[in-house]
Amino acid sequence: MANEQVLIADALKSLGYLLVDIEREGRGLLRVTIENVDYERPIDITDCEKVSRHLNYSLPVDNVNYDRLEVSSPGLDRPVKTVADHVRFMGLEANVKLRVAHAGRKNYVGVLQGLISGDADSVDAKLGLLIKNTDGSEAMFEFTLAEVEKTRLVPVVDFKGRKS
Repeated sequence: MANEQVLIADALKSLGYLLVDIEREGRGLLRVTIENVDYERPIDITDCEKVSRHLNYSLPVDNVNYDRLEVSSPGLDRPVKTVADHVRFMGLEANVKLRVAHAGRKNYVGVLQGLISGDADSVDAKLGLLIKNTDGSEAMFEFTLAEVEKTRLVPVVDFKGRKS
């Protein structure tokens, strides 16, 4: 998978996109999630078609096996995968699901606090999530990427600009 990830990331970079995630699903599905280098510009169907066409030609040449390819945007509940993502999305609300329960629970919802301690490239880098306790007080929950099964942003939908 690591070699596959590098190949796909390099192919995307040559097209002006960044790799967010790769997932393998049943029946040979390879799902590739992309975003623009310019984070402010959202991914649209034209971007997905462009990347899909390119990968459909380049992946077989690189011996990456799949039966079906799906290219998509990260969506509103975007995955947060790296330390850089945690820093980039600092201040936004996220769901963090741990691999192993901590203090009797695996799921935490709070505001991402970015890198708390350590070097961003270190496996010991501590990330922070500001959570609310049952009594309403706030607490800092610290964790490493190795402890996380998955982290996703909580979708924020704004209907204020909508005309009725």
